[in-house]
Amino acid sequence: MNQYVTLLRGINVGGSNLIKMSELKVCMESLDLQNVSTYIQSGNVLFDSDETDHNELTRSIEDLLSRTFQYKSRVVVRSYKQMKDIVRRAPKAFGEDPARFRYDVIFLKEPLTVSEAMKSVTVNPGVDQVATGRGVLYFSRLISKAAQSHLTRIITKPVYQNMTIRNWNTTTKLLKMMETSGAGGR
Repeated sequence: MNQYVTLLRGINVGGSNLIKMSELKVCMESLDLQNVSTYIQSGNVLFDSDETDHNELTRSIEDLLSRTFQYKSRVVVRSYKQMKDIVRRAPKAFGEDPARFRYDVIFLKEPLTVSEAMKSVTVNPGVDQVATGRGVLYFSRLISKAAQSHLTRIITKPVYQNMTIRNWNTTTKLLKMMETSGAGGR
């Protein structure tokens, strides 16, 4: 069995695409996924599967969610190994000063590449910092100047349809959940 996390985008935000996590769990279990669990309302689903083809897994999940919940589902699927790599390869000191900075991981949905995504991401010098990773961007901003951050500008761009954002705490929590659920260490 391989362990994965699916990151749903565009649900339970501003009263749109409202999905209860209990219903989401039942829906995902109908794909014969094992050990399905959810984490917070933004749509994070952990599960085990024999499937090794990320593209096929993504297509199956998106099709099922779209049919079940009547919306255009877009998800990012990451394996345990990929999540471990994302956390391990974060820029030096990323996530270490939460009193001063907000930290986010921008997960990219294929076929969007890091180099293409970076063409659409702007930073406000002295407020924002962005670094690249494997299939992700690491974005931090000063809390004291958060209103001046350029992070919110990305949501107005077409490229945003192939991204989903999770804060650093959620990202590291998902990895810890994967590690403690049993399949993560395999």
